[in-house]
Amino acid sequence: MRKTELLIPAGSLDVLKTAVIYGADAVYIGGEAFGLRAKAKNFTNEEIKKGIVFAHEHGVKVYITANILAHNDDLAGVEAYFEELKEIRPDALIISDPGVFTIARRVIPDMEIHISTQANNTNYGTYRFWYDLGAKRVVTARELSLKEIKEIRDHIPEDMEIESFIHGAMCISYSGRCLLSNFMTGRDANQGACTHPCRWKYSIVEEKRPGEYMPVYENERGTFIFNSKDLCMVDHIPEMIDAGIDSFKIEGRMKTALYVATVARAYRKAIDDYRKDPKLYEANLDWYREEIAKCVNREFTTGFYFGRPDASAQIYENSTYVKDYTYLGTVASVDGRGYGGLEQKNKFSVGETIEVMKPDGRNIEVVVKGIYDEDGNPQESAPHAQQRIKVDLGIEMEKYDILRRCES
Repeated sequence: MRKTELLIPAGSLDVLKTAVIYGADAVYIGGEAFGLRAKAKNFTNEEIKKGIVFAHEHGVKVYITANILAHNDDLAGVEAYFEELKEIRPDALIISDPGVFTIARRVIPDMEIHISTQANNTNYGTYRFWYDLGAKRVVTARELSLKEIKEIRDHIPEDMEIESFIHGAMCISYSGRCLLSNFMTGRDANQGACTHPCRWKYSIVEEKRPGEYMPVYENERGTFIFNSKDLCMVDHIPEMIDAGIDSFKIEGRMKTALYVATVARAYRKAIDDYRKDPKLYEANLDWYREEIAKCVNREFTTGFYFGRPDASAQIYENSTYVKDYTYLGTVASVDGRGYGGLEQKNKFSVGETIEVMKPDGRNIEVVVKGIYDEDGNPQESAPHAQQRIKVDLGIEMEKYDILRRCES
């Protein structure tokens, strides 16, 4: 079997550290410009340096996205940005635009380059084209089946890598190339500013009857023709490996540390279990499914991997998200008493039952015994977002433990 990389997204330095601790082989991040997630916090150059140092200390790679579809006014800035990255030395750049690719090859000729899914990579001829130009890896278009990906593997050089999405939100437009956001709001999805109008609810207005909104019904539950379920392939690790995919990519640079940790940990265990013993993987399928379902999702689909998806891949409910667990915080330090120090993310109180999520796969149910402010004063709850607190959970905590609360 080819070596399989688990590639995890990170929208901030804290989330990068979480991804590394919870099982990533590589992490992809965005700098302050030229990535496709303009609304993410993204990384300053100084944060990129810190993230690379932390990741490399744990044997994890860092890739930087520069995958906008560039306009004329972008090119000079791209060149200046790549001059900066030349000194920072990430492990690879993720690029979709041929002009941006050309600049990268000129400015950083020894930098590994991966071709983004935005480049519409649907056939082995395209893969060989990018390989001949110096690309190390190409990300498959999400519209490809596993059969097509396996055919690509059979027709490209052995040392060329294939990356494919294995989990996360699906874009309704071909390989993410969407004009809807730009047309409706002036924010270009192809330059990182998508407003996700595919998730909005629509009605019809007749031009001579302004203010009269007539519903559109695809069926008795409404119309949600753009609203896809999330991709989830944890049940199909063997087929993904058999197709010759080198890197399993999780979508979600806008996601929380809880989401990243939950998904990374589940897929890490699934991949490792399968490689150790396929029977072990089969025996643990329920655990993978249950864990993944604990993070925010829009229900799940296998996308295009087994052929063109039917109507079951759409969401027909008014509430698109399933949220069973709430993120309370990540332990940043542990004092001599065993109390965990953290920045509180959502309210919780003394006496509540919560769960401690460990990087090794354990989930420990505990009762909150005490909450203290930075000065050591006890308080009944942690109601203020981002307040720094210490908590007594009656167990031995470790740095990077995640606290979450079941809401169902």
